[in-house]
Amino acid sequence: MKRIGVLTSGGDAPGMNASIRAVVKQAHHLNIKVFGIYGGFQGIIEGNISPLSLNDVGNIIQKGGTILRSSRSSFFRTKEGLQEASKQVKKHNIDGVIVIGGDGSCNGAQYLNTNNIPTITIPATIDNDMLATQFTLGFDTALNTIINAIDKIRDTANSHERVYIVEVMGRNSGDVALWSGVSGGAESVVIPERTTDVDEINRKLNKTYERGKKSSIIILAEGKGEVTDLSNALQEKSGFEIKHTVLGHLQRGGSPSALDRMLGSKWGVYAVNLLKNNEYGIQLGIIDNKLTKTTYDKLKYSEVYNYKENMYKLVDTLSI
Repeated sequence: MKRIGVLTSGGDAPGMNASIRAVVKQAHHLNIKVFGIYGGFQGIIEGNISPLSLNDVGNIIQKGGTILRSSRSSFFRTKEGLQEASKQVKKHNIDGVIVIGGDGSCNGAQYLNTNNIPTITIPATIDNDMLATQFTLGFDTALNTIINAIDKIRDTANSHERVYIVEVMGRNSGDVALWSGVSGGAESVVIPERTTDVDEINRKLNKTYERGKKSSIIILAEGKGEVTDLSNALQEKSGFEIKHTVLGHLQRGGSPSALDRMLGSKWGVYAVNLLKNNEYGIQLGIIDNKLTKTTYDKLKYSEVYNYKENMYKLVDTLSI
């Protein structure tokens, strides 16, 4: 491997820039040239590819988002799109590509890999919904952003003795909701992996109010449905005044946490080392605080870490 490309795809996640920086710096140590692919997989198709120097990645580790920008490309999934992407990669004499993104990006990386373009995937998404890893890049930062918002909302909830429903991101995974629910002291968490029991939520609300607590926070994962539906159903059932807040895309932004900077840096270096050793067709991960690598063909057999029953039980135990 003498020339490698790096791209970010799908939803941006804090820590992507840390990974890009690590890729460029480690490649520099190994005398490998790095090319930034701007605009994700669409950027490959359009040939939006330029060399990345050490100066290009200076002072970016603290920045959210991605300096390479991101996109989603339906054309890339077509035969013609893949052919054009392959043509551009070969035109720039790129020997391998490091893809930083979520499960859709990993699918794109596999697509390239089957077309004789070696790839490594760094799992980056705030949703924490990828196979073969306990944590994804950006998840920790998003949680800290959410907790900061919950703490502020709780101040208002206490002041006005209200119930607040806070909708968080996570697509079809409940990880963001579960982790923020435990960390934010929520009274209930509603996730896609479980049936919503409005009666049970109402029972908890009444129990907390009976012992003198006059406010409550309920966390709703976006993949479970509309926050207004839950709000209306709960208000009708309980008689409490229910307010709701949708945190939206502010969860994706912001300076990455120390944990995401460290994880992005470690994965960036690891990805370059693997390509240097002609190892590819791999998604990176972290399990029990150890860096892991899983070949694409084994991903479908890997444990799904995006939902853990013990996390839900922890919420239930601590929400009394």
